[in-house]
Amino acid sequence: MDLGIKDKIALVTGGAGGIGSAAAQQLLDEGTTVVLSDLHQEALDDVAGALNAPDGKLFAFAADITDVDEVARLREQTEAAVGDIDILVQSSGITGAQGLFHEIDDEGWVNTITVDLLGPVRLTKAFLPALRKGGWGRIVYLCSEDAVQPYDDELPYCAAKAGILAMAKGLSRSYAKEGLLVNTVSPAFISSPMTDAMMKRRAAQLGTSFDEAIVSFLDEERPYMELKRRGEPDEVASVITFLCSDRASFVNGSNYRVDSGSVATI
Repeated sequence: MDLGIKDKIALVTGGAGGIGSAAAQQLLDEGTTVVLSDLHQEALDDVAGALNAPDGKLFAFAADITDVDEVARLREQTEAAVGDIDILVQSSGITGAQGLFHEIDDEGWVNTITVDLLGPVRLTKAFLPALRKGGWGRIVYLCSEDAVQPYDDELPYCAAKAGILAMAKGLSRSYAKEGLLVNTVSPAFISSPMTDAMMKRRAAQLGTSFDEAIVSFLDEERPYMELKRRGEPDEVASVITFLCSDRASFVNGSNYRVDSGSVATI
């Protein structure tokens, strides 16, 4: 299927992560030029080297999206390399502070909100002028099931992701008439370094194997994930790529769940 985004230019943050790199590869496969960004240049270079990209179609620039100056530098590097972007895929994020509400200090809240909410805000503000220029644009934010189904042991993350949903909906109303469509994708328990770390901690706490930790987590913490497995990055990336495409020309202000049924309500 031709997604109509050949020769479009995309910025993918969180590009060294599983979902970000999978989205980058699918966008490259559609003929898109991709700028990858993440916190560390070495990790980015490793991912860029592993991706299948034609010459001149892939660039990698490290940046901390919580730092206004680094975001400005990323914008300058991107403009110098490829010009104005048409697509922004914002997938940077952290699990952040975990524990029950009374166990999480102010620093834990501030750090999580800064990375998972203010980071996307700062990134969007920097690249919005470019996205508004061409009469056609896409923003896709990586959200989470936690935005609508909060868990009591990671409330800072849940609150930040709920903020992303609200921001995306508001942006979708502001700029759709200019051709800029804004949507979110909400995965649940995807195979990634983030959930690997969660399951390693769980295995250590329970005295079980890594695989047993996954099984018990699904049974006890995510009972509505009917497929009874972690999702794969490509399964999320396929939805992201669709929302970046011309095929999604009537999709705006929507949240697509890629969660095996984890969210229990309609």
